[in-house]
Amino acid sequence: MTSILEFLSKHYLIFDLITLFLIFSLIGYFVSRKKEKDSKFKLDSNSTTQNINNVNTIQNQINTNMSLQDLVKENIKKKFQDQKLVLVDEVLDLDKKNREAKLNGDNLRADRKKLSEQVGQLMKAGKKDEAESIRQEVQKINDALAENEELEEKYSEEIKVRMMKIPNIIDASVPIGKDDSENVEVQRFGEPIVPSYEIPHHADIIDRFNGLDKESAGRTSGVGFYYLVGDIARLHEAMLAYARDFMIEHGFTYCIPPFMIRSNVVDGVMSFDEMEAMMYKIEGEDLYLIGTSEHSMIGRFKDQIVDEAQLPITLTSYSPCFRKEIGSHGLEERGLYRVHQFEKQEMIVLCKPEDSMEWYNKMWKISVELFRSLDIPVRQLDCCSGDMADLKVKSCDIEAWSPRQQKYFEVCSCSTLGDAQARRLSIRYKSKTGNKFVHTLNNTVLATPRALIALLECNYNEDGSVTIPKVLQPYMGGKEKLVPVK
Repeated sequence: MTSILEFLSKHYLIFDLITLFLIFSLIGYFVSRKKEKDSKFKLDSNSTTQNINNVNTIQNQINTNMSLQDLVKENIKKKFQDQKLVLVDEVLDLDKKNREAKLNGDNLRADRKKLSEQVGQLMKAGKKDEAESIRQEVQKINDALAENEELEEKYSEEIKVRMMKIPNIIDASVPIGKDDSENVEVQRFGEPIVPSYEIPHHADIIDRFNGLDKESAGRTSGVGFYYLVGDIARLHEAMLAYARDFMIEHGFTYCIPPFMIRSNVVDGVMSFDEMEAMMYKIEGEDLYLIGTSEHSMIGRFKDQIVDEAQLPITLTSYSPCFRKEIGSHGLEERGLYRVHQFEKQEMIVLCKPEDSMEWYNKMWKISVELFRSLDIPVRQLDCCSGDMADLKVKSCDIEAWSPRQQKYFEVCSCSTLGDAQARRLSIRYKSKTGNKFVHTLNNTVLATPRALIALLECNYNEDGSVTIPKVLQPYMGGKEKLVPVK
């Protein structure tokens, strides 16, 4: 491993660019995989996915002398983004040109320095005419340098644009698949019960409590918005308050972040494709409405160096979330499953690279624990390569059971992004051996109204009432049930 890094550093300027995105991610990856092996936070032995115990395929690729270029291309193919393969070659070509331009600039500056020294000597000797002649040569060099610096900036920007589109190296345990239909079930928690009576659509359940007004929201805001009313609104907020306190009890620090962020933070936390499909831009301002509080919470540490003793930083944040929902899923006209606006309690961790996989496993288990406390059966799915956003190293979904549909649906998403966000935003920690990039992780604690749908279905009674889980009763004034009004 060391010899390859030394070779790259001596022979390729691309080492300074691609490695920002890959090499140290790989180093952190190897360390974290060893840490994971020793960690008590392992998957159940009956897990349907055994990839996590497989030989580290990336390390095998390095051991068999696979070039960094081939490694990056192989990763792109695993994510079924073959249209991006050309970006790797373009980056290498641009890097070669940029290196030549930098060398030319160094030579020009060296020539200018020599000539400037000659001008000084000639002026001291009273040879003004000769000095003036050399000054003209210096000016020509200055003009050439200005052009060369513009060329360097152009190449650097073109490299950056392409690098931002190249996906992060995925973990060896990630199942290979094109889309979410090929995600792999790992394990289930709680019995997915189907009662003997019919479970209505969640919009119909809520309607019996006079709890939803989408018609008025359509007049004020358009499709994808809603009014929650009465006990349903109260239950919605009770779930968020409980999730907040649940995370505080787990040692996370509670935060309420800004609900808008600047473009340079957006670029640091997500890919361009994600941004286009999700983010609302504020007209005339360099501001975007957040799609999740992860964005502003990670952005909080932009250009910061934290002490090693401060790690891990464990935070939980509340925010409304705003999403365009452009793509194949679209909006749900009738209910609340997919909307433009929702509220969420999030968890964020910044840690040392060797601890990231341990935290990843801690975090998704916290989500499972919370949903089971609400009497909602769930399962964990490993996200396949094609279903993961470009910055993610590994990701899993927690899905809640729908007794009405007799299938599971997504309620949480847990991800480790390695040091991808940290590199883009320059988030480092000070260690005894120098400044290093942190690893960032995020996970949904509870997002509602989607979690509200799961609660209503799983706690619906034959008489039309809804049992309030015991953990939520203190947040509902002691109520044990919601009784329909119609």
